[in-house]
Amino acid sequence: MKKLITVMLLVLLASVLVAGCGTNQKKIVVGLDDNFPPMGFRDDKNNIVGFDVDMAKEAAKRLGMEVEFKPIDWNSKEAELSGKRVDVLWNGLTITEKRKENILFTNPYMENRQIIVVAADSAIKTKADLAGKVVGVQDGSSSIEALEKDETTTKSFKELKKFGDNVAALMDLKTGRLDAVVVDEIVGRYYIAKKPGEYVILTEYFGSEEYGVGMRKDDKELLAKLQKALDEMKQDGTSAKISQQWFGEDIVK
Repeated sequence: MKKLITVMLLVLLASVLVAGCGTNQKKIVVGLDDNFPPMGFRDDKNNIVGFDVDMAKEAAKRLGMEVEFKPIDWNSKEAELSGKRVDVLWNGLTITEKRKENILFTNPYMENRQIIVVAADSAIKTKADLAGKVVGVQDGSSSIEALEKDETTTKSFKELKKFGDNVAALMDLKTGRLDAVVVDEIVGRYYIAKKPGEYVILTEYFGSEEYGVGMRKDDKELLAKLQKALDEMKQDGTSAKISQQWFGEDIVK
């Protein structure tokens, strides 16, 4: 009988210890699109790098956590998060009211616009000129939501073509299979700077947005810790330093 009680006590103790692990998380798994430069992408050596990657590494270090970067299908990001295959979504994730229904966000750390990119020799100069044209966009991106808000312009397109990533869309623009691409300003400007003379950004755009780090709705403790780390990084100039490395200026909000 004593042996049975001892075994039961050990089992109970083990369960308590396991339950306690949730509040002492040692690793954070970051879900990202690894083809979204300069926020998160693979370099020539196949390493995952980028602005958000450096931000996540610094925040994790301050939290005393290891960090793992897990490439995911960005169109299925909410399923990856709710299925606990990743702990946070940190890769230029736009804060929207719709996403707030299922995702808990940090405060915004960057502002972004949905710009219109065309070929350098294109006759398209305004949003009105997109009527009857084939426009490309990344599937599952906030660009789609921005277009949906401008129903009149979007309905005037000949076709809205969706791509797995922005790189493929811009390649189709270069080859003439698309007339324009709607893309995050940060991503678009990064690519255009690498291909001088090939693309032009229109003056008009499809609204602005804010980026935040997303996590599960019940991860309030993780949110509080992560927000504290982000606030400290901004106050001591660390986030500004990271921004300078990737954008040449401090664009952190």
